[in-house]
Amino acid sequence: MTEPVSRGSSGVDNMSDVALESAVARPAVTDRAKALAGIALLDRIFFQVTRAAAVIVLVILGGVILSLVLGSLPALQAFGPGFLISQSWNPVTEKFGALPAIYGTLVTSGVAMLIAVPVGLGIATFLTELCPHRLRRPIGIAIELLAGIPSIIYGIWGLFVFAPFVQTYVQPGLISLFSDVPVLSSLFAGPPYGIGMLTAGFILAIMVLPFIASISRDVFETVPPVLKEAAAGIGCTTWEMMRYVVIPYTRVGVIGGVMLALGRALGETMAVTFVIGNAHKVSPSLLAPGTTISATIANEFTEAVGDVYTSSLIALGLILFLLTFVVLAIARYMLMRLERKAA
Repeated sequence: MTEPVSRGSSGVDNMSDVALESAVARPAVTDRAKALAGIALLDRIFFQVTRAAAVIVLVILGGVILSLVLGSLPALQAFGPGFLISQSWNPVTEKFGALPAIYGTLVTSGVAMLIAVPVGLGIATFLTELCPHRLRRPIGIAIELLAGIPSIIYGIWGLFVFAPFVQTYVQPGLISLFSDVPVLSSLFAGPPYGIGMLTAGFILAIMVLPFIASISRDVFETVPPVLKEAAAGIGCTTWEMMRYVVIPYTRVGVIGGVMLALGRALGETMAVTFVIGNAHKVSPSLLAPGTTISATIANEFTEAVGDVYTSSLIALGLILFLLTFVVLAIARYMLMRLERKAA
């Protein structure tokens, strides 16, 4: 008689345990659902915020392009395509042309790249392969500090220190050295003013040097040591290892750093304004004064009177924007081709 009673009580206990477990589980399930809903809400908010940030960037870029196009319309309508090839810049008669500014921008940037690229790669090679370990960090920090110096400081130093040095020692030597060489005699002709496109190119080279050196050093350090050891094992010199192993392995990063520096050189304003001479003319000589797009805008925008004058300066800004965009597009295309070849 006791056994049925015990079975009945056992069944009641089991049912009560199940009921208790289900009662405890319900709040847990509810809390978990609330937590998941909160996480999903935060994820949606994060998605919307990041998308809004991307849209804002596109809106700002589109607004800049639209304002440049609308602002440059009076000049483009007045001068047509001749605005790009005209050397005239006369605010009195309102005759304007962009060729001297475009020419000066391209020449000074080209000179800067010719100087800064080999020097920057040499610095990166020294810091990663040849420099004693205790000196690598101080030298690297010193080079990176060059990027933090304001451009107007470079301009003042260039005008009062570097330009007189170039006028006294560099330009006379170049003129006498290349006076009998057919092509180079035209590139280094004229009186030694000190200021000019060559001096501006030197200043730009100093300014963009930290970008090339720092980025090249960082990408050189990503080369696997086994590749360098293999090159050393077959008897390669440091030059051969850099030429045939390190630079081919890191060429994408190196080109990216060079293009970043070129973009900086194309848009530099104050330092170039101090030392280029601000002459609206096209001269084959690198020693002659010239101008750039940025320098022209900085010098004359506050004095621009009349719609055509102001519109011509805005048109120069549009040309500079397009130049920078084309340079970056070419760089991106080159990087894509290199990545395809590597794959």
